[in-house]
Amino acid sequence: MARIAGVNIPTNKRVVIALRYIHGIGQKIANEIIEKAGIPVERRVNELSDADVVKIRETIDRDYMVEGDLRRDNSVNIKRLMDLGCYRGLRHRRSLPVRGQRTHTNARTRKGPARAIAGKKK
Repeated sequence: MARIAGVNIPTNKRVVIALRYIHGIGQKIANEIIEKAGIPVERRVNELSDADVVKIRETIDRDYMVEGDLRRDNSVNIKRLMDLGCYRGLRHRRSLPVRGQRTHTNARTRKGPARAIAGKKK
């Protein structure tokens, strides 16, 4: 099992698909990585040599922000908005939708399960 960026990627899948298990790598970036590393698209992870894995690892470390660094960067950006007290920061602080969605009927994913309100029966 190959370990790249602190993630065990599945061995029986194609390299392009397996790289997507790493946080911050999607279809486009996975294709860019194997192109830069010079690995054929149809190659599977269990067919990779140690040199190929090292090439992939170096390409990711050099050119992309993934896993812990990316998560940390996102959380710092959200914390900055909250500290500024701007509208988006207030929405994050109150656990409400940030991008203008309605909250009267929907937004249960962001707000959590519905809570009963005392004395609301008709």
